Amino acid sequence: MIDFSLPADLEAERDRIRRFVIDTIVPYERDPRLTSHGPNDELRQELVELARAEKLLTIQAPVEWGGRGLTHIEQAVAYEAAGWSTLGPVAMNCAAPDEGNMFLLSKVANADQIDRYLMPVITGRQRSVFAMTEPNGAGSDPDQLATTATFDGENFVVNGRKWLITGADGAKTWIIMARLEANPHLPEGPTLFLTDGDTPGIVIERTMNTMDRNYVGGHGVVRFDNLTLPREAVLGETGQALRLAQLRLAPARLTHCMRWLGAAERVQSIAIEHARTRTAFGKSLGEHEGVSFMLADNEIALHQCRLTIWHACWLMDQGHKARHESSMAKSFVSEELFKVADRCVQVLGGIGISDETVVEMIFRDMRAFRLYDGPTEVHKWAIGRKVLR
Repeated sequence: MIDFSLPADLEAERDRIRRFVIDTIVPYERDPRLTSHGPNDELRQELVELARAEKLLTIQAPVEWGGRGLTHIEQAVAYEAAGWSTLGPVAMNCAAPDEGNMFLLSKVANADQIDRYLMPVITGRQRSVFAMTEPNGAGSDPDQLATTATFDGENFVVNGRKWLITGADGAKTWIIMARLEANPHLPEGPTLFLTDGDTPGIVIERTMNTMDRNYVGGHGVVRFDNLTLPREAVLGETGQALRLAQLRLAPARLTHCMRWLGAAERVQSIAIEHARTRTAFGKSLGEHEGVSFMLADNEIALHQCRLTIWHACWLMDQGHKARHESSMAKSFVSEELFKVADRCVQVLGGIGISDETVVEMIFRDMRAFRLYDGPTEVHKWAIGRKVLR
């Protein structure tokens, strides 16, 4: 049976994480190094060292690599606490895309790849990217992948263009998806490659201007110009990129939900305090039903989102892939949390659209969350296909 009670030690760790974020990380939200393209790497490194000092860095990693080997339920509790500030997951090294990339590499990478590409990310010494999305269609529909790789028996040569590549500027560990063309040596098809960010042939054209600013380095436009990689650069097996991407995406959808649930709690708390203290027409805002109903709707949504996340996590902890349930969670939670943020802006009135509080920033970031790891429509399409079988 599903048990919704939390062990005392997990509750204590949740509270410790939340207190660390409130006391130590929240003050950095006014730091000028939190730019329109997200926190810069100097700020990230400073935050990482704060988390390291508190022994809260990369706690989700396997025990043998310095982490605590958290279950999915334990991650849900910890990430929700970290998400109180959008800088919390950055500090604790459990933000996207690094968190999902670490999970994938831990499952697929060989020993040499783990030492060279995974461990520096786990220790917070360098960042990673997952380069899949393309301007002409390969995002929600990876079958449209246009970036190609040729193989002559010794080396791969990759050519193509990507965009919305989160954290591309300054990242050292690169996971690249390209379509391996027919050759007499290896199976063709979508393939993942691992390489260093400073490898000749990786050209970062620019950083895109987007409405969100919670990912280190923002989102880049990248060109692969005769990027030449050795045979050992293959991650997993050739032709298996789409299967491996699904291995990464199912839990990554959930970890997005976990972190943003914490942010939604934050904006709800700000709206509640405003409703208690601001007066209009002879009484506090909260005494007006129009406001109290919005706050009530938020509280209901937060509770429903938490239970939805926990159920999918519980299934995964039982050994199920939970792709269907994680799609339902991503679709439902992203939409509901955006409504929570929107109602909080409404409760705050004019101040809600200003940067006097973080509500406006989280509102914009929450809108972008509805598109991360597949828009709602793609998840509903997948859910619909399953129920119609």
